[in-house]
Amino acid sequence: MSNELLKQAIIKASQEIGIDKIGFTTADNFEHLRPSLVAQKAAGHTTGFEHQNLDERLNPNQIFDQPQSIIAIALAYPTRIKQRPPRTENIRGQFARASWGIDYHRILDDKMAQLITAIKQLATKNNDIKFKPMVDTGELIDVAVAQRAGLGFIGRNGLLITEEFGSFVYLGEIITNIEFTPDEPIANQCGTCTRCIDACPPSALLGDGRLNGQRCLSYQTQTKNLMPKEFRPMIRNVIYGCDICQIVCPFNKGKNFHFHPEMEPDPEAVMPELVPMLTMSNKEFKVKFGPMSGSWRGKKPLQRNAIIALVNSKATNTIPQLLEVIDHDPRPVIRATAAWAVVELSDLRNEALLNFLTSARTKENSVAEVDPEILDEYDQAIAKLRALPELPNTTN
Repeated sequence: MSNELLKQAIIKASQEIGIDKIGFTTADNFEHLRPSLVAQKAAGHTTGFEHQNLDERLNPNQIFDQPQSIIAIALAYPTRIKQRPPRTENIRGQFARASWGIDYHRILDDKMAQLITAIKQLATKNNDIKFKPMVDTGELIDVAVAQRAGLGFIGRNGLLITEEFGSFVYLGEIITNIEFTPDEPIANQCGTCTRCIDACPPSALLGDGRLNGQRCLSYQTQTKNLMPKEFRPMIRNVIYGCDICQIVCPFNKGKNFHFHPEMEPDPEAVMPELVPMLTMSNKEFKVKFGPMSGSWRGKKPLQRNAIIALVNSKATNTIPQLLEVIDHDPRPVIRATAAWAVVELSDLRNEALLNFLTSARTKENSVAEVDPEILDEYDQAIAKLRALPELPNTTN
């Protein structure tokens, strides 16, 4: 079988496997991206989640012996929940759409494994074929590979935008030593549209497809330390990720595909009640959120974000639960965030609350190697509480 016939057979097999879009490109380097990536790192715009070896990110031959081609795939994911969870007395948070359903890394890994098996069966006369599949935890830059393979174009928000599915796609790629005719790359089609840039609350998008990753709300929801106060109101009730730059994109209008049952969201998991999250055990966390990609950083960031979401939802009735968190949670970041939260939810100065927070701050200060930022969080909360109008004396 010629390589061109093999390519067509692979495309047909991919459709049978359930891969929504497939493209082929060369294994040439991506060195043209180096100046931009170096500049981003120098400017402090990287997150640390990226693969750290830049040579490997840009050169397939650094991570694969004699690569010839890269096969890029895309899977479309749903954007709307078929049935929302019931309304209860508890405030709910939400996960961004990319974390709905089973962890997309597992889904993509399975689809690529099936595709590799199909290719081996199709290329029976070639015993020397090799493959290296990867998702966004791999070395290469997914959107750069997908764009060059003709799956779509890179928008101003830095996401790959496909004609059929918009940017609501998961991406994966397979390096191989089989040579295929490359597909045509697709140029940017955003034109003069700047909706994503204008809608981004922290102004993280730089306008040319790059972003300041440190300011991206999706990144901020995944950090483990105190979230800077600037970003807290911006996340609203979202406890993982951010969809704003996708929601406002004209190319995403009306896009909602339910091709893969494993991507269907569990309403109670993707829109969880926030108060029960504050005290959930590790076991409870793994059962409820473990299968989702949004659980990869553990429960601490999500619990911190849940506290912030309660403040953004003006959930004053949750102050007693937040006080319990300050009193009993073993983690300084969670305690300090709760201390900030109870003051944000308070309208009047309460001497009992002031004494409680002062005592909690004293306990923090007694911990060896206490983080100055934790103490500062308490100090700012206590200062703000002192500045509030005094609670009227109702004892007379």
